[in-house]
Amino acid sequence: MARETIANLGEIMQIAFVPQDFDGAIAHWVKLGAGPFYIIRDNQAEWQEAYGVECRPVLDIALGQWGEMQIEVIRQKSDEKTVYSDWFNAASEGVHHTCIAVDDIDETRQRCLDNGLEIVIEGRANGTRWLYADTGGGPGTYLEAIEKQGGSAALTQMLKDAHRNWDGSDPIREIQM
Repeated sequence: MARETIANLGEIMQIAFVPQDFDGAIAHWVKLGAGPFYIIRDNQAEWQEAYGVECRPVLDIALGQWGEMQIEVIRQKSDEKTVYSDWFNAASEGVHHTCIAVDDIDETRQRCLDNGLEIVIEGRANGTRWLYADTGGGPGTYLEAIEKQGGSAALTQMLKDAHRNWDGSDPIREIQM
């Protein structure tokens, strides 16, 4: 029987960034052929908790595809202490986190805790729950787990379809959530 590790929960489907230059990061990925990017402006979760404290950060989120890999670019626009503001305020660059889509977020949460990982942020938006676990590997090693159901699955499929049929035009698009 395989050991129940975090890696057994699902394949990495997203690489995410919290850059110093939000627009520049999107332009970089578009230049490499990722896209089109859909920007969700002033996004707020229904419920969110960072480091055990309830909060409601305001985020701009850009999502695009590079083949089967989703690229996410995040800009936090409010002052709450979160994994995003900590990263940005430290002037960090590079990969912020990777993401897996899971069937059962409660099982994933428990498996993270059983493996000694700290849950540093979790929330719910449009009925979809997610969490971030600190894997202890240093900068860029947060693991996000998001439920693969409802709006999350539909959005992922929309991004893949848009990328498959994309001719390079209209690389940045707005979307409402």
